[in-house]
This record gives sequence, C-alpha cells and structure tokens, in this order.
Amino acid sequence: MSDVTVTVTENGSYKVTGVVNLVGADGEPVPGGDADPIFLCRCGGSSNKPFCDGTHSKIGFQGAMAAVAAADAAEASEASEA
Repeated sequence: MSDVTVTVTENGSYKVTGVVNLVGADGEPVPGGDADPIFLCRCGGSSNKPFCDGTHSKIGFQGAMAAVAAADAAEASEASEA
C-alpha cells in the first residue's frame, strides 16, 4: 500500500499526495480523485467540490489558526479601548 499524506495549506486547501480512493456520500467513486496530488476544498466555497478551485483566495478564507489569531487581536484591541 502506498503512503498517503494530507497537508493543510495555510489559508487554503488540503493537499493530498499518494493515490487515494475518493468516494462520494452516495458511495460512488468521485471522478478525478485518482490524480496525485489532489487538492480538496477546505473553505466550503469551491464550485468544484470536493476539489479546490481557488475560491478561498477570492473570499478571504482564513484557516483556523489565522482566524483565531485575528479574533484574539480584535478582542484585545476592543479591551484596550474600553
């Protein structure tokens, strides 16, 4: 069996390297899922789900780490103004 690696890209998609069998909710194979690598949508905005189409960069998607840091900074700023 080949090794599969899933890499979370910063504020972007999941990069999957290694051959995987991608199966839809209906149990059917997902066309295009046999490429190496594949990039899976993480932002929810892709019009080509489950694959990434670059929408994350157009909508300003922030991964969890960046989103939490931004929220913490905004909260600290509000607290210092009070």
